Amino acid sequence: MLLLGNEAIARGAMEAGLAFATCYPGTPSSEIPEQFFKISQESDLYFEYSTNEKVALEVGAGAAVCGLRTMVTMKHVGVNVAADPLMTLAYVGTKAGMVIITADDPFLFSSQNEQDNRFYARLSGLPMLEPTNPQEMKDITIHALELSEELESPVFIRTTTRLNHIRGSVKLGKLAPIKAKGSFQKNPFHFVTVPAVGRNLHKLLLQKYDQASEKSEKSALNEIIGAGKWGIVTNGVSYNYVRDAVDDLGLGDKVSILKIGFSWPLPKNLIISFLKKVEKVLVVEELEPVMENDIKAMAQENALTLPIKGKGVGRLSRLFEYDPGMVREAIAQYFGVEYKGTAGLDLSGIPDLPGRPPNLCPGCPHRATYYAVKQVYGPDAIHPTDIGCYTLGLLPPISMADFLICMGSSVSSSCGFSEASDQKVVSFIGDSTFFHSGITGLINAVHNNHKFTLVILDNGTTAMTGHQPHPGVDTGPLGVDLSQISLEDVVRGCGVKDVHVVKPFKVKKTMEAVKAAMEYDGLSVIISREICPLFAKAIGQGKKARPFYVNLDKCKNHRDCIDKLACPAMYLEGEHVKINKYLCIGCSVCAQVCPENAILPLKG
Repeated sequence: MLLLGNEAIARGAMEAGLAFATCYPGTPSSEIPEQFFKISQESDLYFEYSTNEKVALEVGAGAAVCGLRTMVTMKHVGVNVAADPLMTLAYVGTKAGMVIITADDPFLFSSQNEQDNRFYARLSGLPMLEPTNPQEMKDITIHALELSEELESPVFIRTTTRLNHIRGSVKLGKLAPIKAKGSFQKNPFHFVTVPAVGRNLHKLLLQKYDQASEKSEKSALNEIIGAGKWGIVTNGVSYNYVRDAVDDLGLGDKVSILKIGFSWPLPKNLIISFLKKVEKVLVVEELEPVMENDIKAMAQENALTLPIKGKGVGRLSRLFEYDPGMVREAIAQYFGVEYKGTAGLDLSGIPDLPGRPPNLCPGCPHRATYYAVKQVYGPDAIHPTDIGCYTLGLLPPISMADFLICMGSSVSSSCGFSEASDQKVVSFIGDSTFFHSGITGLINAVHNNHKFTLVILDNGTTAMTGHQPHPGVDTGPLGVDLSQISLEDVVRGCGVKDVHVVKPFKVKKTMEAVKAAMEYDGLSVIISREICPLFAKAIGQGKKARPFYVNLDKCKNHRDCIDKLACPAMYLEGEHVKINKYLCIGCSVCAQVCPENAILPLKG
């Protein structure tokens, strides 16, 4: 079958008899749990969208020590959230296979950083496997679960965005039966990590590391290809670029490639053997010089003096993704091969393509909320924001995102801003993000008497990563019967006294609530509740509202609609504002903003 890389991972898990899966959705990993969500509705697979990655890993750990094959999926920054249990779970280990997917994001396609999570394998002492194509993503998933079970230890599979979203032909195997129930065998002096227990478990972890090292040396995932005197060491998607470059440059008889698929522990003996057979080595790896530094250290320890380089050759750097042209140039430069590159097309006289920055969708309720807050607070308030669609409030003309670190930081950083500055503070967080990591910050704000306004943008789904459920979602339309938790009850339960629930498309009433929050002497929370229009349409709850148009006889060309809202359904035709009726969803916010009442619903 032609499968997305993420789909191949899900398929491999089912072929390995996966029984238990958890996650917090995060691009580029989101399609993996999406498959499990569907499969769980027609099989014995248990799957849940957990509240956050820490919870997902802890839930998965409980299943794995009961003997159920388990997978926990997250994006690279999600491992930061899960790091606390991860480090000790590495000590405790598991009874059944447990795989942790870390989906790294070179070039920051949908992330706030591009950290290299190979360091987490080194920090935790856990094995890490790295596939290079969809077939390997399926096969390595099976192998990882088996390896985990043999070592009684979690195993990482590291992917990158390019691999998660690549499509390729995948040969399928048979689906394994699911062992849906296990049992927990009590052993508190192994599973309860008080210091005395932890000391013994650390020794056990190091023993497992040695076992994993032996397996890495013998693993077919680490492979030498070719017999030339020019050595290239590579991993992940970079391996594909290297193979193409070697073929394109006609270097097949001159190059040896060491493909690293079992990337931690590194196969030291294999690497040393490889270094002794070649004259010089180029390490091609995206992001950090992880293998490069390790290989240089191995060479020094073994008195090998051959040149070993990676970062700094050609355009190979610690930034962003690599591409085939970049790798081809670097290989040619390093090994002294004549290469002129491909002549680019002559684009002189052709205008640049217009920019297409990301934007809030037509009729997005977040735009209406931002407008209401800005009209009341003006441009000088500080606006800590968070991770979600609404982060696009950064862009003009909204321009209401001033500070962002990670999930949940909007609430906690607002505590600091409100104490350190006399400026008004209005922070924004989405409903899913609030459940993920905003609650503790809010409790901190209540306890320490901080004064600011928190706006919870409740669009009824985890919109940015593909409309997954969270604890505040009505899951009935999704065919799942899960308990829905009231945002308002949680906020009041945290101790907030001043709570307002608004419908942002009712602009005047929303502004009244925002004004009341601003005048309150203390901590205020505004819950701005309106379902994401795309999600509403997907579950059959989309409203059939008439699109709007601009009555040019009444329009005085103030352009408040464009200058203050900038809905993508609006555009300029000459000097006149127009509305694309095929994009407009009829939310009516622009009509409420227009000072001339010149924006009206289409008739018929």
